[in-house]
Amino acid sequence: MKAFQKIFTKITQITKATCSLKATGVGYDELASVDGKLAQVVKIMGDEVTLQVFSGTEGVRTNAEVVFMGKAPSLKVGDQLAGRFFNAYGEPIDGGPMPEGEDVEIGGPSVNPVRRKQPSELIATGIAGIDLNNTLVTGQKIPFFADPDQPFNQVMALVALRAQSDKIILGGMGLSNDDYLFFKNAFSNAGALDRIVSFINTTEDPSVERILIPDMALCAAEYFAVKKNEKVLVLLTDMTNYADALAIVSNRMDQIPSKDSMPGSLYSDLAKIYEKAVQFPEGGSITIIAVTTLSGGDITHAVPDNTGYITEGQLYLRKDSDIGKVIVDPFRSLSRLKQNVTGKKTREDHPQVMNAAVRLYADAANAKTKLENGFDLTDYDNRTLAFAKDYSEKLLAIDVNLNTTEMLDVAWNLLAKYFQPAEVNIKQALVDKYWKKD
Repeated sequence: MKAFQKIFTKITQITKATCSLKATGVGYDELASVDGKLAQVVKIMGDEVTLQVFSGTEGVRTNAEVVFMGKAPSLKVGDQLAGRFFNAYGEPIDGGPMPEGEDVEIGGPSVNPVRRKQPSELIATGIAGIDLNNTLVTGQKIPFFADPDQPFNQVMALVALRAQSDKIILGGMGLSNDDYLFFKNAFSNAGALDRIVSFINTTEDPSVERILIPDMALCAAEYFAVKKNEKVLVLLTDMTNYADALAIVSNRMDQIPSKDSMPGSLYSDLAKIYEKAVQFPEGGSITIIAVTTLSGGDITHAVPDNTGYITEGQLYLRKDSDIGKVIVDPFRSLSRLKQNVTGKKTREDHPQVMNAAVRLYADAANAKTKLENGFDLTDYDNRTLAFAKDYSEKLLAIDVNLNTTEMLDVAWNLLAKYFQPAEVNIKQALVDKYWKKD
């Protein structure tokens, strides 16, 4: 094989993560081996080629053997991917054989808008806090914003197991070994492995490899969505680790950092991933849910800030002090496409019930403020507080597993338990049909 590969042995410059040499006939993103270490072409200026060495350049000599492989990172795509765990290079890490299939370069362009269809299919997650107030639509891109101490990986696993989709692609970046084993055990125990493909980079792997994970996951997703017309859900955790890896590379390449030490290209790097979410006219779709951890709850940090401009809303996890559980916060969460499906692909009363419940929850927040400031509470205030606690416990908590019809019935029960029909501001026709009579 080496007879056809370009081999060079004169490196002109070495930094912490990169090395440069004079070479011709190589392409952007092409893979190479530098003294046996995997590297990738990141810059070409005339005949000066800069390689990013994934595991760092420590120990690399100026006369190291540089072998260009003639291709960018790629993945063998095919039905054999299902149920398997791979690393950032698409190599199996579950002890199984290398899958057979067509070799496809990762990181290709996103779908031409002309070939897209307006997202309008419901993707039910089984988590009532999402499906009731922030319903997701196939072809949507949406992040979970969560503090690092929130159980966001458990939520991702729940979504993977409950979501009504044909395939789930998990991209794990900077996972602890515990998290990796948690995902592996959760999927095996639920008997759901046959529809899940996982690409995993753990904290023990070089952090720079995280940059490849989203492209690997989306390459697999495109195979199932385009070739098989399947509904594919891509779960990426954690995009802050991905952005940190980008920052490490740009720092080592001596690029001038932008806001929060992030590279100036952060927006386009994130958009390149999120814009792969698509609903095809033929029926296949790629929906992307990604975790973005917030440092110290800072929503203005460059990563969540840029993410918010690209995605269609966000899901916000927080611990509810009243019930001691993590909930999907109805105030700070938003799905910008939910109106495409609520009341159309779900039951007719969905939009009205959702609005009534959130409005009463807001009234409870006002009552709480009155209580904290020493004001007297009215009977209505006390009822809203009791309702809010029940609403958090029975609908917003992430461990609540209901289908879309059950969650609406639970909401009607709660409304009837604490309020009169006149207090909830729901259309009379719906009240007549669904109000829970004693």
